Amino acid sequence: MGELVVRDLRCSHLEEFVAHGSNVNCLALGHKSGRVMVTGGEDKKVNMWAVGKPNCIMSLSGHTSAIEAVRFGNSEEMVAAGSMSGALKIWDLEAAKIVRTLTGHKANLRSLDFHPYGDFVASGSLDTNIKLWDIKRKGCIFTYKGHTNCVNCLRFSPDGRWIASAGEDGSVKLWDLTAGKLLTELNDHTGPVNSLEFHPNEFLLASGSSDRTAKYWDLETFQCVSTTDGECGGIRSISFHPDGLCLYAATQDVLKVYGWEPARCYDTVATGWGKVVDIATAQSQLIGALYSQTNVSTYVVDLQKVQPMGGVPAEPSPEPPTVQAAPAAPPAQRLSASGRKSFQTDRPQTQSTKQQNPYKEEPQEPAGQGDDPEDDAQSVADIKDPNDYREIFQPRHGLSHSPTTTAQPFPAPPDDGIPEKDIPPPPVIVKHNTRQQPVHVPPQRAAQSSPSQQTQSRQQQQPAQPAQFAPPPVSQQPHSQPPAPHSATSVPASTVIPSQREQPVGLAVEDFLPKRGVPVVNEGQSYPSNMSEAEAISTIMKGHDAMVAVMSSRTKNLSIVRALWTGGNMKTALDSAVNMNDQAVIVDLLNVLIFKPALWNLDVCLGMLPHLKDLINSKYESYVHCGCSALKLVLKNFGPVIKETVNAPPSIGVDITREERLRRCRGCFKYLMDVRDIVDGKQNVEGKLGSTFRELKLLIQSVE
Repeated sequence: MGELVVRDLRCSHLEEFVAHGSNVNCLALGHKSGRVMVTGGEDKKVNMWAVGKPNCIMSLSGHTSAIEAVRFGNSEEMVAAGSMSGALKIWDLEAAKIVRTLTGHKANLRSLDFHPYGDFVASGSLDTNIKLWDIKRKGCIFTYKGHTNCVNCLRFSPDGRWIASAGEDGSVKLWDLTAGKLLTELNDHTGPVNSLEFHPNEFLLASGSSDRTAKYWDLETFQCVSTTDGECGGIRSISFHPDGLCLYAATQDVLKVYGWEPARCYDTVATGWGKVVDIATAQSQLIGALYSQTNVSTYVVDLQKVQPMGGVPAEPSPEPPTVQAAPAAPPAQRLSASGRKSFQTDRPQTQSTKQQNPYKEEPQEPAGQGDDPEDDAQSVADIKDPNDYREIFQPRHGLSHSPTTTAQPFPAPPDDGIPEKDIPPPPVIVKHNTRQQPVHVPPQRAAQSSPSQQTQSRQQQQPAQPAQFAPPPVSQQPHSQPPAPHSATSVPASTVIPSQREQPVGLAVEDFLPKRGVPVVNEGQSYPSNMSEAEAISTIMKGHDAMVAVMSSRTKNLSIVRALWTGGNMKTALDSAVNMNDQAVIVDLLNVLIFKPALWNLDVCLGMLPHLKDLINSKYESYVHCGCSALKLVLKNFGPVIKETVNAPPSIGVDITREERLRRCRGCFKYLMDVRDIVDGKQNVEGKLGSTFRELKLLIQSVE
């Protein structure tokens, strides 16, 4: 069963809709306004959205493989999309046309960022390389090499002179674009680094990692200023407050608000948003976005109720930093309010109208590797909603995506003292340009509209037209076909159950909550609407004893493994976990071992590989991901040793140590060949799992 998550009243679920015809692989919010979003899918399309509206504004096509990375330009007038084939396409949203198609990477693109001045874009790939592209000159300026694994995140510094990169190898690297070389490498993280952000004012860099910590780096000394306590889950995305007052760190189901110097946690918000992908601030709100299969969901957090901007702190803490004007200083020595050096963000002036490239260049690529006019001719921008497109991407007086004075915040979560069931569902008029259509707000969302907004909506309604209530715009297809029926009890048709945290898989929570006046139907049985309290409790408690027994047994098993582990006998602890025949215990143990590669040896590999085969074949997505991650670790760290030992000629004489190593390597090699058949059969799986299996196939081929 899944896991029920309690959501903080300061966070609300904004909407959920079907974004693509097949699985969504990536998304990004516009960080200038927080009001636009771009998604990329397995259907090879890039779709544009306005946050809060489920209708696709524009669909960009032309890629020949699945989209793996998307990113808005700094002014949100351009968007870049990278595909599984390594191709990069850049679109002009105002003109609704392709600007450039760039090729050169040898594997999936995983990270993108635009230069602050807009003429350059950087891309990071599964091939471990970072490329800096000149959009106008149609080619790669320089390739930065140094990571040993996939590049998860790229960020240009506010002054455009540096680029920071975060890798799956746990390292953060800082590159000097002008010199074309590595400035420094920061290796304090013990897990993959997922997100990076430069402070908007100070010489400070923040990094968020799967090791559950966020670290702050002083860019003058290249030393770690402070680190968080690691009490949350793996950090998936981070974002500084627009004024640099604090850092927002998004983890699974939780938003953390951190400070530094000294390190402290201002606030914790239980969002319940699951595996969030990107966050952005919009006025006094924070928007979180995530995807699951074909659906995209957005959440909104009211920052006026969150420390340090508002709300009540859980415990006394130091006063939050205030924004003060720093003493006047020359641009080269500009200081922030904290005394740390600031970035000079003014664009340098050029001496001629023809812009000169200030960055170190590598030799030009051969013809055929760069811009492909034929690819550009096949790239099409299909405008789905002309009205929203003109309003957002073609304003009358220049391109400006920042919220205007008429832009209203998204509906806030209901206050603590107002029961949602007592608020009648009023009709709300949603204005689409010149037409007005009344939309019926369901009861659970009715409390999110303020009385002033409701009054204003009623005043805008035309009395001559009868009120025709329409269903709420949820789960609408971006294309012409009707949406697939959505049910809380429906299980996805795929053989792998997704690790969805919004609700348990195959279980409708509403079935356990009797509704007045409506017969409750559960598992084909109908219960009377006037159910007594005892009957309701009996319905809720159905199966509870069995679940408690399962969880108690699992807790007991983990306690035994932990006792053996802390006693210093890791091999006995592993054997004990294996002999329990409980995949959940093995998964919990592997999740610890994956973040501690130093604990692995050939004995551990030999003991775990048979169970990795079972995990990869599991119907649970979380188990499959765990098995794939452990298998990748084995192949990368021990693959060369296994191959060299198995293929080595026989030794002369007796070498007991070598014979033992050969026995272990042969056993590992046998299990790897068994896993190979499973991996080969899953090459065509859609989404991230398919990409992972294709990567595993390449790693296994290097061992054969």
